[in-house]
Amino acid sequence: DSGVRHNLQLPGYVRSLKASLFHIPLNSVPWRMPRPYVVTIHDMSSLLFPAHRNLRHTLHELRYRRGAARAARVITVSDATRRDIESVLRVPAARISTIYSAPDPAFTGPPVDEEQRRKTLDRYSITYPYILYAGTIRVHKNVPRLVEAFAVLRQSLEDHPLYRNLRLVIIGDELSKNPAVRRAVVHARIEPSVRFLGFVPFETLQVFYSAAEAFAFPSLYEGFGLAPLEAMACGTPVVASNVPSLVEAVGDAAELVNPDKVFDIERGLR
Repeated sequence: DSGVRHNLQLPGYVRSLKASLFHIPLNSVPWRMPRPYVVTIHDMSSLLFPAHRNLRHTLHELRYRRGAARAARVITVSDATRRDIESVLRVPAARISTIYSAPDPAFTGPPVDEEQRRKTLDRYSITYPYILYAGTIRVHKNVPRLVEAFAVLRQSLEDHPLYRNLRLVIIGDELSKNPAVRRAVVHARIEPSVRFLGFVPFETLQVFYSAAEAFAFPSLYEGFGLAPLEAMACGTPVVASNVPSLVEAVGDAAELVNPDKVFDIERGLR
């Protein structure tokens, strides 16, 4: 089991390195991790939005709290997450540093080659304008509400010369674990207008970002919000929720919406 190896074998290997300081790039600190170490916490979603509240989650929470408490310093990726770490994990502010994440440099490089874009879209049979969502498919990502907002938008654009053929393209993993997304599509009766693509390679994702009419990210919670910045770097307009971490990431360069309100998400998309 990888969890057993992580907790029992990794500390021994780390000790053998005889380093003066260790950096753990996400808060998965082994129980017997030697000190001193610095840990990076990207977000608190696994504590704030657990998939199940069972023994496994309880053990995860204990290890999460212990890993942060024993760290010489905690690095986090936004001031919003910094506040969560202070209030939920009770880590003193003096031991937390904010260092922002950034898009992969490939997103900020030259635009996607037009021939590559055409070949990629042809491979996926995309010949229509679309709104894009890309990210994990979890409860706090709020994808069912995005589907509902898109259904309202589609109805209002049914006579539009360009956008009457608008589609919603959803790129993301773990769809099978979140049946509420497909239920929302069926309930809204827009099955022909929604595409689920699952995982796509990096180069393909770049094309999908750049070819989208807009990128939609109505998440209820983020540690930072990297995907909207990736879309912006590709020149695509962004609709993002007005939660603190996303506001911190996108500033005034995105259309901000209330993620709890379907009609406000629809307004932002429109």
